[in-house]
Amino acid sequence: MKHKFFKDKVIIVTGASSGIGLATANLFATMEAKVVMAARSIDKLEAIKAEMPVPANVLCVKTDVTIEDDCKHLVQQTIDKFGRIDILINNAGISMRATFQELDLNVIRRLMDTNFWGTVYCTKYALPYLLESKGSVVGVISTAGHIGLPGRTGYSASKFAIRGFLNTLRVEHRYDGLHVMVFAPGFTASNIRNVALLADGSPQGMTPRNEEKMMSADKVAKRMAYGLRLRKNEMILTPMGKMTKFFNFALPKFVEWVEYKMMAKEPESPIRKK
Repeated sequence: MKHKFFKDKVIIVTGASSGIGLATANLFATMEAKVVMAARSIDKLEAIKAEMPVPANVLCVKTDVTIEDDCKHLVQQTIDKFGRIDILINNAGISMRATFQELDLNVIRRLMDTNFWGTVYCTKYALPYLLESKGSVVGVISTAGHIGLPGRTGYSASKFAIRGFLNTLRVEHRYDGLHVMVFAPGFTASNIRNVALLADGSPQGMTPRNEEKMMSADKVAKRMAYGLRLRKNEMILTPMGKMTKFFNFALPKFVEWVEYKMMAKEPESPIRKK
């Protein structure tokens, strides 16, 4: 029955060439959904499509979510191919690792363009079809969308913005049947930290964290499917994320102290140890 819920549903996944996006696209393909995979690398998407259970049910669209016309094209290609949209998963995103004092402001612009504006553009053009299907729109954030992470100013700002945007969208359409879910997976084993931007905008190149101890992208995808079936407003996947959100209301200064200590312990952390 769980699998049948997604059968023949048309699902757009941005950032679908790796990490959570790829795991999500693969999962929904096995559940017999019609999956639209969006990313900048069309060659990579086509190679992934060839390995899908039913390639005919998969559409690959070259999409740079920072470009409004690309997002509009993504939605139009989906409608031309499948005639409807049931679920939009705004997953495309990039991270960063530097203090604001040392940061080139173009890094924040790039994060806002990808993480926030990419979500806004795709949601704007998909919205009429989602309202028609009484479908779902998902925004992938993180704990950094609930608390400010030191050394991640642009990342936190973009994730806070996504959460504010989608929470407001939910209220605006509370009587229209639209489901809006803000999804915070926590630290996930993926390549997002490898390509995170440093102070000058160059990619980090390697992760400062032990990826083996993190939640797998496949497990995150399963939790997302669960949240979509139950039409949840918000999901915070990790116990640490849930505790952080709770204690941030009750003991904000304590949470700030813990955050600082944790982020300062990262190898080559931009945050000075105190």
